[in-house]
Order: sequence, then structure tokens, then C-alpha cells
Amino acid sequence: MTFFQDDLFPRRTVAPQAVVPPELWEKLARSAFRQRFHLNAQDMAYLREKGLPLVLEHGQDFIARRLAPAAPLKDGRQTPWKGHPVFVAQHATGTCCRSCLAKWHALPSGRQLNEAEQDYILSVLAHWLAGELARPDTPQPARKTRKPVRPPAQGVEG
Repeated sequence: MTFFQDDLFPRRTVAPQAVVPPELWEKLARSAFRQRFHLNAQDMAYLREKGLPLVLEHGQDFIARRLAPAAPLKDGRQTPWKGHPVFVAQHATGTCCRSCLAKWHALPSGRQLNEAEQDYILSVLAHWLAGELARPDTPQPARKTRKPVRPPAQGVEG
């Protein structure tokens, strides 16, 4: 546990250590539904701007609040489809709700997730997000360009 400035309660520092079995990625690759998820330009820009450690800190909080309880509020609908890179990663990796955690990761519902299980989920998300960062065809944020200024026409009188 680590205390950060202005924190009332200690936080675990985010450094996912859990081993993710390679078979998981093979299983997920066979799912047409899971394979269609990739970060859009806005989510990619957010991930690059904030950095993976901070985004994973958000993920740690989402896991603790939305997945870890034995009976999460709105289970099956608690993870939005877009709006944060972690949400997209959760759908891509089957870590979006307790029934997907049971199906894809053998983490049964009906009981609270322990710290090791939460770290495992965070490791899965970290691996997927790092893979998205490394994708060569990752959408880049649009750059704002100025219109070229035309010099005033010479010899034209008004």
C-alpha cells in the first residue's frame, strides 16, 4: 500500500504482476465478437496523453467498484461500450461483467473477487492495451492544420 499526497486512504500502486496464460489470447482470437474491439482515435489519444500507468490506475478503480463485489450493481450492463480505453479493453478481453469473467477466465460469480483476481484482470487489461499501443494501424488523433494564408493579389485595385 502506498499513500499519495491528498489521499485519505492508502492505494495499491498499479503494477500488474499476474501471469496471463497464452491460451487466453488464443481463445479470445477465435471470438469474432471480441476481435472487433479496438481503440478509436479518441481513446488512443487519451491513452497516449495520460499514459498506460494512469489509465491502469483508472482500470484498477473500475475493477474494484464495478466487478469485484459479489453482486455488482447492474451486472451485465455495468461496463459502458465506449468512453474510456479500459471499457473497450474490458469488452475485448471478456472482463466486462461477472458472467464474462466466469466464461472467459473461470472466475465464478456470486462471491467477491480477491486482490489476486483483481490483479489478474488488471494484467489482462494491461496486456491488451499495450498491444493496442503497438498496433501499426492504430488510428492517430487528427492534427489541426491551419489554412495557408494567401498573400494579397498584386495589381488588383478595389
